[in-house]
This record gives sequence, C-alpha cells and structure tokens, in this order.
Amino acid sequence: MPNAEKLAKKQKYFDKLQDLCVNSIAALIVHVDHVTSKQMQDIRVELRGQATVLMGKNTMIRKALQLGHEAHPEAGMDKLRASVAGNIGFIFAQTCTLDHVRQVLKTYRKESPAKAGTVSMVDLSLPSGPTGMDPSQTAFFQALNIGTKIVKGQIELVSEFPILKDGEKVSASASVLLAKLSIKPFEYGVEVLSVFQDASVFDAAVLDISDSVLIQKFLNGIANMAAFSREIGIPTEAGLPHAFGNAFRNIASLVADIDFTFKEVEPVKQFLENPEAFAAANPVASAAPTSGGAGGDKKPAAAAAVADDDDDEDADPGFDLFG
Repeated sequence: MPNAEKLAKKQKYFDKLQDLCVNSIAALIVHVDHVTSKQMQDIRVELRGQATVLMGKNTMIRKALQLGHEAHPEAGMDKLRASVAGNIGFIFAQTCTLDHVRQVLKTYRKESPAKAGTVSMVDLSLPSGPTGMDPSQTAFFQALNIGTKIVKGQIELVSEFPILKDGEKVSASASVLLAKLSIKPFEYGVEVLSVFQDASVFDAAVLDISDSVLIQKFLNGIANMAAFSREIGIPTEAGLPHAFGNAFRNIASLVADIDFTFKEVEPVKQFLENPEAFAAANPVASAAPTSGGAGGDKKPAAAAAVADDDDDEDADPGFDLFG
C-alpha cells in the first residue's frame, strides 16, 4: 500500500508539471539556494491565483519532462529538461505577467550574516574609524591583521580593510567579527535564471529589455538597410525617402538660377533671393553672426552658408538624379 500511494503521488506530480508546461503562459526557472521556507510560503501566498510555484527533486522533474515531451513534443519540454541543474524550481505564470512575478520575488529577500565556509557574493570593506567595540575585543582584529587603535575607550580602525571578496570563502574570523559588528552582508532570495516561453528557454536578461530599446534597435536596422540598399542601387521602402530627398536637392540646385519653377522649389528660391528675411524670422540662426574682420560687415550664418553655396556653383557638382 505505501508503494501504491507513493506511485500515485508521483504520477500526480508528473501530471501537474506537464499540465503547467502545456497550459501556462510562461514560466520562470528559479534558483532557491539559501531561501527559507518562510520566504517560499510568503511568495506562494502572494502569487496565489496568479501563478503556481512548483518545486521538486531534479530526478522527478527530469522524468516528468521526459514523459511530457513524448506526449507533447511541440511543447518544448525537452529544452526545459536540459536546463534542470542545481537547486531549482519553477514559477508558472497563469493570469499575470512575468514582470509581476519578478517584482513579487524582489519583495521577499532576506539579509543574512556571513557564515564561515560560505562563498561570498559581495566585496565588503570595513571603513576606517570607530567600531563601537570595547578594547577587550582587539583579538578579533588581530586575527585578521587589521590595524587598530584605542580612542575614547573604543576600538578604531586605522584604515579601510577589505574583509570579504566576491567568490572567496568566508573565514571563521571574518564571520565572528562581522557578527560582532552586527553586519549582515548577504541578501538571499529567489533568483531568476531563465525563462520558458513558446517552447523555448532563454536567459532572464531578455526580460530587462524595454520597449524603447527594442524600438531603437529596430530603427537602427532600418537605417542600416536603407544605407545598404542605396549603396548597391536596389530600391527598398526604407531607402526610397532618401533617394527622393537627394533627387529633390539635385533638381533644386539645377533650377536655382534659371527661369523655371514649381511649387515644391519655390521656398528654396525665396530663401536664395532674400536670406536676410529668413534669418530675421529665425532668431536662433541670427543670434550668432559671423564677422569679416575688424570693422567688417556682419552677415547671418544662414546667409553666409548660401554665399558659400554660390561660390561653389562654378565647380562641377556631379549631379545625379538618383543620389
């Protein structure tokens, strides 16, 4: 009977995991080292009705995902199975977004003291100055070769001292000293490793990409495509506005000094005939006049630019109606 109950319980777990993989919107693969049962319980309560937190032994998870892949090969459970390593679990979003789940996880983090033998996750230095400890406790500092002095009946550090380094184990002396100083340098919580969505697994860093970043990358791609199409001479929707713009500038240059006009080029001709009027209407452009020397006449920057264009008219402009 116990074996039958165990098999029934295992089968229930398999069915639940497979059902969540198939019917959930997406899932977070999370790392739960050093996370207390109270933290996990609070997270479950906070996400109740919105997401499902599912933990389990890695052997059971792999077996369930293997059977699930055989039953639902399109669900991508084989990719999820390949990412099962270490002390991990799943949070399946059902009626909320992954960003909401991550926000909940950030609220349930707990400060922890540095225990001897654990690997440090941070770089920590003790600042110079008073420590609040009485002179009878100098032995803790001497064990770590930390320079101290006694000032007004308490221990002071002579200089800043690095006591923890990221990736290195915490020594017993450092652990005791940090406890004496009431310093809890570590913070533990559920860490998001990767995301399972649309039958694929990808790094959780993708969730930090905002819409503005995606739009900027898309616009950069459009600009590159427009430049490439113009270079090889193949018209594309992205490159046509630039081609028409260059063609219009060439046509405007051709008809600038001849008795021929059309609606679009009339503002250009008006500017060339009376640039001072345009400069007066635009105080920003006229605010920085150019000087021809001591006592020389001053012309607006826009007029000077037009004059430079007129000086270059004698040279071969290399007109090309197609840019």
